[in-house]
Amino acid sequence: MQALILAAGYGTRLYPLTKNTPKPLLPIQGKPLVDYLLEKFQNIPDLRVVMVVTNNKFFPHFQNWAKQHKNFKAEIRILNDGTDSNETRLGSMGDIDFALRKEAVKEDLLVLGGDNLFDQGLDEFVQTAKKKSPRGTIGLFDLKDKRTAKNFGVVSLDQEKRVVSFEEKPQNPQSSLIGMCLYYFPKDSLGLIRDYLNESKRADTSGEYIQWLFKKEDVYAVVFQGKWYDIGSLEAYEEAQKNFRT
Repeated sequence: MQALILAAGYGTRLYPLTKNTPKPLLPIQGKPLVDYLLEKFQNIPDLRVVMVVTNNKFFPHFQNWAKQHKNFKAEIRILNDGTDSNETRLGSMGDIDFALRKEAVKEDLLVLGGDNLFDQGLDEFVQTAKKKSPRGTIGLFDLKDKRTAKNFGVVSLDQEKRVVSFEEKPQNPQSSLIGMCLYYFPKDSLGLIRDYLNESKRADTSGEYIQWLFKKEDVYAVVFQGKWYDIGSLEAYEEAQKNFRT
């Protein structure tokens, strides 16, 4: 099994903090955000490789970060997608496809957004996802407020925790469940990513892929408890700095 952390954005909404520091390396209570994700991999026994896909601008930053974690249980590989600006970025699905092709991935793939901060472990998520293989599984969080949910990808589930709707930033959300940019793609399903890109010609958001995928085949979900932050704005960053506790 391999993991992929998406870290190729330019964090423009967090300027000036991200002018010279990639968002996943911003400190949260004295520790880089991405370190919290790395810690959650410790309890996944069959994890062999952790890939971090970044851009040309921040590639050296992540190389230096990886050197500080050279004794981690899995091999850490830093991938440079070759982009130099927010305007030329590949997008979430573009970067997932880039990593799959560059590393010739043929194992189950766990994907996390590099701006994800949450306190629940990944154990239950991975165990559930493996049981649902070869179907994919996504991580969700309940904001308990539909008005706030409309800023995210909003998901509805049936009684078996199957995705029955997925809407990107809807004006009138059907639920308060939102996608966390956390996915488990079994190896036998990885080819669907290329099918999606060829068909849609859209590589920007991973939520749009799930929107396409659940209409093709079953997609399951695990709803996370505890705290979750999407570090996409200065307000969210300041709130996490103040309130996040592991």
